[in-house]
Amino acid sequence: MAGMGSLPRILTDGASFAFALPTERTHFHGGKMPSENLKRLYVDELKDLFSAENQLLKALPKMAKAASSDELSSGFEAHLEQTKGHVQRLEQIFESLDASPKGKKCVGMEGLVKEGSEVMEEGFADAVLDAGLIGAARRVEHYEMAAYAAVCEFAKVLGQTKHASLLEETLAEETQTDEKLAALAKDINTQANEEGSEEQQDLSKPRPTTPKRVA
Repeated sequence: MAGMGSLPRILTDGASFAFALPTERTHFHGGKMPSENLKRLYVDELKDLFSAENQLLKALPKMAKAASSDELSSGFEAHLEQTKGHVQRLEQIFESLDASPKGKKCVGMEGLVKEGSEVMEEGFADAVLDAGLIGAARRVEHYEMAAYAAVCEFAKVLGQTKHASLLEETLAEETQTDEKLAALAKDINTQANEEGSEEQQDLSKPRPTTPKRVA
């Protein structure tokens, strides 16, 4: 009947009558209620990423300072600013979930940061050190790319489209950073190889001998 709005509908079946009251539905992705276990996993993985990004905030300035290449050092500084934005996006997601981002330490990132620190402590210099720093940084990027791709898919399945959009922005930036590092590595690896060749040539040159004193 037109104009009834949300009033009860009268169902008739011969002499019997029944009232069908309107029901309120919450729409989820795919028309299904989200899995509580998947939601827990989603939040847990987001906390892991939050910890990872905050560890990077401390590691990137050290890597920028250690790099001998101005371009590489500037790249680390630029990614530091990007990482601050990644943290802000995660905070925005946690705020919408009414959850705290704290409470978990990303042991994967902890190990990767430690490996990067070891490169800086090995006594390498110039292009060889830069080559090692790029390798460490790319391992970090690939770790983050895999992690963000995973949580982005979780967000889509759970119907969190706004979250997915934010996570995809970060994933795109992580991918771009990795591509820039890969391009920079080509020149720096060549320089590192040339530096090694020069050192070997210097070592292979005969050293001048001093005449023995006659007693």
